[in-house]
Amino acid sequence: MQVKGFSAAAVPAGIRYSGRLDLGMIYSHTPAVAAGVFTTNTVKAAPLLLDMERLQSKTAQAVLVNSGNANACTGQEGMNLAKATSAMAARELGVDPGLVQVASTGVIGQQLNSEPFERAMPELVKSLAPDGFDALSRAIMTTDLVAKISTATVQIDGVEVSLLGVAKGSGMIMPNMATMLCFVVTDARIEHAVLDRLLKAAVDQSFNRITVDGDTSTNDMVLVMANGAAGNAPIDDQAGDGAARFGAALEEVCRDLALKIVADGEGATKQVTIRVTGAVDASEAVIAARTIANSPLVKTAFFGEDANWGRIIAALGRSGCRFDPNRVAIGFDQVRLVDKGMFVGAEAEEAATRVLKQHQFTVQIDLGEGDGAGEIYTCDFSYDYVKINADYRS
Repeated sequence: MQVKGFSAAAVPAGIRYSGRLDLGMIYSHTPAVAAGVFTTNTVKAAPLLLDMERLQSKTAQAVLVNSGNANACTGQEGMNLAKATSAMAARELGVDPGLVQVASTGVIGQQLNSEPFERAMPELVKSLAPDGFDALSRAIMTTDLVAKISTATVQIDGVEVSLLGVAKGSGMIMPNMATMLCFVVTDARIEHAVLDRLLKAAVDQSFNRITVDGDTSTNDMVLVMANGAAGNAPIDDQAGDGAARFGAALEEVCRDLALKIVADGEGATKQVTIRVTGAVDASEAVIAARTIANSPLVKTAFFGEDANWGRIIAALGRSGCRFDPNRVAIGFDQVRLVDKGMFVGAEAEEAATRVLKQHQFTVQIDLGEGDGAGEIYTCDFSYDYVKINADYRS
């Protein structure tokens, strides 16, 4: 799918490896309304600090993104490099440098060389095309095994509006405000205040609900640009039908990308939904689900296809969520393994084990305390997760 007024491209610049797509660009033919959500990690990479400053203008026209080097913990030299590379892109595009957002992903703590950017920039800009997002999605991969793209269309007052998102993420994933990297473009005509609110709401229901390993990166960001090329009536009412329709489409794209990140978790063999119901309130349900989803013991049991519910109830007990252990029910998909805090029996365990052999399943937990409900999406821990991360910098 193409989005009116947007182009993208990627080239092999040799930032860390030769012959591999590692430098990408998104370009709006006109300045776009822009909003972003960034990592809550106290340690933020230079590109994020620069982007947060520039987004105060509420406008952007291009994104320059590289893989292979995160440009994080690189001090003033790293900030200078982020500014310099964005200036290179701006000159080649003929736009104001303040309208260029930058993003990086890869190894933390190494200085980023500007030469590959300077050498590759003319070809990168020359390659910009409406159908260039597939190449872009591959250029931002690090340990990702698959590229991640999602699209949606929505009718706003009879006008078709398009959205397209690309993301990367496989490890160091518990975004807590964003994912590793995500860029969404849309031809919707929308006011900044509405876009900003809808983005935060979409992130809360998607990227904030996933975890691979419980780690929050220094480079997590979600950026959305809306250039208005669809020509719809302006979405300027927070409570209006247009905002509701667009918000649903934005959340659909973000959720799809978030689930693709979980499915592509480093070494993952299982995609798991942790669903908690019967909590005192929704916030406690999410806390309980997240504690279970992040438990290494629970995640290794998923990999071993072991219906070890003791690890799940133990994680619940340390989550801080209020509940009576004698009311808890635990199941896998539709198989109830625990009722009123007690093991149901061997036959149920055999059925639960069959569920765990599937690639996708849901852990169902009912606390029996109230109406609070929440979900977190996660994956298992396999041998390959350790192998990938043991020599990531090698």
